[in-house]
Amino acid sequence: MEKVKMILDCDTGHDDAIALMLAAKHPEIQLLGVTVVAGNQTLDKTLPNTLNVCQHLGLDVKVYGGMDRPMVRDRIVADDVHGASGLDGPVFEERTKEAEKEHAVSYLIRTLMESDGDITLVPVGPLSNIGMAMRLEPRIINKIKRIVLMGGAVGIGNVTPGAEFNVFADPEAAHVVFSSGLPIVMMGLDLTNQTIATMEIIERMEGIGNKAGKLFGDIMRFTFESQKVNGLSGGPVHDVTAVMYLVHPEFFETRDMFVEVDLSKGPSYGRTVADINDRFHKEPNVTVGLNTNLPAFWDEVERVLRLHI
Repeated sequence: MEKVKMILDCDTGHDDAIALMLAAKHPEIQLLGVTVVAGNQTLDKTLPNTLNVCQHLGLDVKVYGGMDRPMVRDRIVADDVHGASGLDGPVFEERTKEAEKEHAVSYLIRTLMESDGDITLVPVGPLSNIGMAMRLEPRIINKIKRIVLMGGAVGIGNVTPGAEFNVFADPEAAHVVFSSGLPIVMMGLDLTNQTIATMEIIERMEGIGNKAGKLFGDIMRFTFESQKVNGLSGGPVHDVTAVMYLVHPEFFETRDMFVEVDLSKGPSYGRTVADINDRFHKEPNVTVGLNTNLPAFWDEVERVLRLHI
């Protein structure tokens, strides 16, 4: 089977780190590079977090720092969930791995323009890097195979009543992406909140006995506590769903619908308005994840984590 060529675009906090762990080792994925954006924390923290995970697990992948702020709005971070570092919990050795000197937006444009149109983008943070790349070089839109993203919600948000963090952190960039005409898969809160790493799951992954299993535990034990403030019984691995969909779409129940990003400055700013009942009578532009097969999902997470050192 031909591997899926992908670029992971992330704002490395806890679930991003696990998404990276899966993308780098899944035998059906060719991870071409990792681009990093501000989101869960500022870029001067999310970029070192990404490098630390790669170095700790010996992942031979190039990492590119990107946008340190949204395209229009003021920057926000999710330190209430991810802590002061953006990845509180695990302790890493002194870092020697460095980011590439090329800016992430330049890397995206260059790599896509040189490609055969066979690269999938998997953004699991704010869409600032992707939106800016599309604005700087619109020709890349025709070179992207599809976008599978974590963000948005059909129902309620997690930052405001209507908005999910990744979209709310840069709604204008999200608008650029959602209105691009590209095939888009949206793994939103309606689905991702189902993927809670309970203590049973945490202990199961730690039981693998390798560095990846231990890192999973160190990461998710922190969010097990921090996410309780949101009424959850642990931390969901939101971003993992986007990577998982690439290789196991059969794990997910989806529906095609029209989705647009609310850019009004009112209480719905940043909401993904998903026309689940076809009230607008517009052509669907997004495949929206609604449910997942949790036993199969966690079995595959464990299988890939076992491939690490």
